[in-house]
Amino acid sequence: MKEAMRWEAGNRQILQNRGKATLKEVSVRRIYGLFRGYRWQLSAILLLALLSAVIGLFPPLVMKAIIDKAIPQGNKALMLEMVGLMALLPLLSGLLGVWQNHENTKVGQGVMRDLRRSLFANLQRQSMGFFTDAKSGEIIQRLTGDVLAVQNVVTTIVVSAVTQTVIVLTTVCILFALDWRLALLATIILPLFILPVRKVSEVRKRLRGDTQRVRGEMSAQLGEIFGVSGALLTRIFQQEPRQEKQFAELNQKVMDLELKLNLVGRWYGMVLGILGPIGTALIYLYGGWNVVEGAMTIGGIVAFTAYLGRLYGPVSTLLNLHVEVATALGVFQRIFEYQDMEPEVDNLPGARTLPAVEGRVEYRHVTYCYQPGKYALTDVSFEALPGEVVAIVGPSGAGKSTLIGMLGRLYDPTSGSVELDGHDIKGVTLKSLREQVAFVTQESFLFHASIRENLLFARQNATQEELEDACRQAYIHDMIMSLPEGYDTMVGERGHRLSGGERQRLAIARAILKNPRILVLDEATSHLDSESEAYVQSALDELMRGRTTLVIAHRLSTILSANRIIVMEAGQVMENGRHEELLELDGLYARLYRTQFSKALG
Repeated sequence: MKEAMRWEAGNRQILQNRGKATLKEVSVRRIYGLFRGYRWQLSAILLLALLSAVIGLFPPLVMKAIIDKAIPQGNKALMLEMVGLMALLPLLSGLLGVWQNHENTKVGQGVMRDLRRSLFANLQRQSMGFFTDAKSGEIIQRLTGDVLAVQNVVTTIVVSAVTQTVIVLTTVCILFALDWRLALLATIILPLFILPVRKVSEVRKRLRGDTQRVRGEMSAQLGEIFGVSGALLTRIFQQEPRQEKQFAELNQKVMDLELKLNLVGRWYGMVLGILGPIGTALIYLYGGWNVVEGAMTIGGIVAFTAYLGRLYGPVSTLLNLHVEVATALGVFQRIFEYQDMEPEVDNLPGARTLPAVEGRVEYRHVTYCYQPGKYALTDVSFEALPGEVVAIVGPSGAGKSTLIGMLGRLYDPTSGSVELDGHDIKGVTLKSLREQVAFVTQESFLFHASIRENLLFARQNATQEELEDACRQAYIHDMIMSLPEGYDTMVGERGHRLSGGERQRLAIARAILKNPRILVLDEATSHLDSESEAYVQSALDELMRGRTTLVIAHRLSTILSANRIIVMEAGQVMENGRHEELLELDGLYARLYRTQFSKALG
C-alpha cells in the first residue's frame, strides 16, 4: 500500500500536466536568441545602418553652410555644391534603406519560418495524451494566429533597434560637437520619455495575452462548429441561435480587448508626441536668446533643431519598440510554452532500432493512469504468440482501445511493460516500432486529399500496381475505378464524400499497403454493411495470416476464429482463453455472449 501511494505521488504532477505546456516567463534575451543563426545578415544590416546614419548627419550641416556662408557671402558655387548634396544625400540614403530593408525582411521572415517549423515539429512529437486533452482550435491558433501576432516585432526588432541606436549615438556626438550647452538641454528631457514605459508595457502585455487567449477559444469553437460532424449536429438539434450567441460573446470580447490595447497605445503615443516639441521649444528659447546676443548663428540653430528630430524621433521609436516587445511577451510566452513542451512518449536515450520481428507480443503487469487516482488499466498481463489472433472483448469503457494503443506507443504504461519479441518497446525507436505495426480504427479518418494521396500515406514509394492490388484485397478497387477521376478523386473533408463503408475499406487498403508484422484492428468492420463486411473480412483473414493480430471486436465471427480471447472489465483482465473454455467458465464472457453475440446466431 505504501509503495502504491509513493508511486501515485511521484506520478501525480506528470499526470496533471499531460497535454499542457508549462507556463514560463519570457525574456527579451530569448527573443533575440531567435536571431542566432543570422549573424552574417545582422552584421550586414548593422553596416548598412551605420552608413545610412552617417549620411543622415550631413543634411543639417549642408543647411547650415547655405544659411551661414553661401547666402551671406553670395557664393553661388558653394550654393550649387550644397544644393547638389541636398539632392544626392537622400538618394544614397534611400538606396541604402531599400537594401537594408530587404536584408531585414529576409532575416525576419527567416526567423518566422524557423519558429513555425520548430513549433510544428514539436507538436508532431507529442503523444496522443496531449491531443486528447488539448483543443485542436487552440493548437492551430498558437501555430498561426500567435505567430502572426509577433511577426511585426520579429521583422522590425533588429533593424529598428540597430538603426535607431546608431542614429541616436551619432546624433548625440554631433550635438555635443556643435554646442555642448544646447546638447545638455536637449538630452536632459530624455528621462521623461522613459518614465511611462514600464507601466504601459505591463498593461499592454496583459491585454495582448488576454486577447490571444480569447482568440484561441474562438478558433477552437469555430473548428468544432464548422467541422462536418459539428455542422451536422448543429442542424439536427437546431442549435444555430445558441452557437451564434456564443460566438458573438467571444467576438465582442476580442473587440473590447483590442480597443483597450489600442487606447493604451494612443495615450502613450500622445505623451511621446508632446515631449519632443517641448524639447524643441526649449532649444529655440535658449538658442534664439544666444542668436540675439550674437553667441550663435541662425544656421547653427536651424542645424541643431534639425538634429533634434534625429534624436527624439529615434528615442521614441526605441521606446515604442520596447513597449511592442513587452506587449508581445504574452504572445511569445504562449508560443514558447508549446516550443518547450516535452512529449509524454518519446525516444529514450540510447534507444535501439527494432529488428524485423516474428510477432510475439507480451503485456507485463501494465497499469495506465490518465488522471491522479483514475486508472484506465490495472495490472494487465497476457501474451500473443507469432501469428495468433487475439480478440479483446468487454463492455464500453473497459480500457480496450488504450490497451492496444500501447502496442504502437500511442500511450506508455504508467507502470509495467509491453514487449515485442522480448524487446521492451520503450527501449526501441518509435520509427522502427511503428514501421512494423499497422492500425485500422473504428473511425476511418481520411485527409481532404485524393484517394491516391490517402493511400500513399501508408507507404510513399508504393507503385500504382501496389495501390490497386491493396484496394482489390479490400474490395474497393472497382468502386474507385467507377469514379470519374479514379484514384485522383478528392474524398472531401474527413472523407465525407464517401460512404462509411467505403472509407473503412480505404483505411483497410492503407493497412494492407503497409504490410506490417503486427496488425491492430479496433472494431475495423463496425461501419460496414453485411455484404461489404463479408468481402473485407475475407481480405482481413488473408492479411492476418502469419501476422500477430490484436483485434477489438463485437463481431461473433472474429471472436470465434481467435486463438485467444481477452475479456476485460473496468481496466482489468477478467478472463483469458478460447471461446469454448470461456463459455464453460460461465463468467463475464458467457454473459456478454448471451446478451450480445448470441443475437448474431438468430
